[in-house]
Amino acid sequence: MKTVLLALLEQYADWEAAYVSTAVHMLGQGKFAVKTVSLSKEPITSIGGIHAAADYTVDSAPKNYDALLLIGGMRWREERTQKMIPLVEHCVKSGKILGGICDAAAFLASIGVLDSVKHTGNRLSALEEWQGTKYKGAENFQARQAICDKNIITANGAAPLEFAREVLTALHAAEETLIEDWYSLHKLGYYNASSHNQFVKMMEE
Repeated sequence: MKTVLLALLEQYADWEAAYVSTAVHMLGQGKFAVKTVSLSKEPITSIGGIHAAADYTVDSAPKNYDALLLIGGMRWREERTQKMIPLVEHCVKSGKILGGICDAAAFLASIGVLDSVKHTGNRLSALEEWQGTKYKGAENFQARQAICDKNIITANGAAPLEFAREVLTALHAAEETLIEDWYSLHKLGYYNASSHNQFVKMMEE
C-alpha cells in the first residue's frame, strides 16, 4: 500500500485537506493510506474547529512514503515551522511527490524549494515578502490555480480541488478520465456534471 503524508499545523485549513484525502481514498480504491504528521504530539485544531491527533511527529515520520502534502493554514509563518524543513528536504532528495497549498506553498518558497520549478501561490508578492525568505524563483511563478512540475505541486488557497487533481494525477491514483470526472462533479455540481460522469456512476453503485 502506498502512503500519503498530510502535514498539518495548528489552525490548518480543513477543507484543503478534505478534498485531497477523500479523493485519494475513494479513487485509489484501497491502494493508498493517508497519514498525518505535525510538529508535536499535541492535538491540533483546524480553522473550522475540528480536533485531530496526528499519526506522526516530524521526528517519527516514516521514510517510506509516496507523497508529502503540506496543507495550508494560519501558522506557516511561525518560527517553529522550521522543524518541518528536514522532512521536506528528505522528500525532495528522494524524488517523492511534494505538495504545498496556500501559505504552505509560500513556506516551500521561503526555504528555496520552488526556485527551479514552475509554481504558483496566493500571489507572487506573498512569496517575495516572507520575512527571512530564501526565495529566488520569481521568474518561475505562474498565476494559475495549481501546477505540478518535477514532482512538486503548488496551489493557491482558492484551489483545493485543483490541488487534489494534480496530486491524484501525480500519484496515478486512477485513470485520468475518472480523475477528471471527480473534479468536474465537485467543481460544477451534481446536476451540471455530465450524465456520463464515471464518478457519479461509481457513487450510485
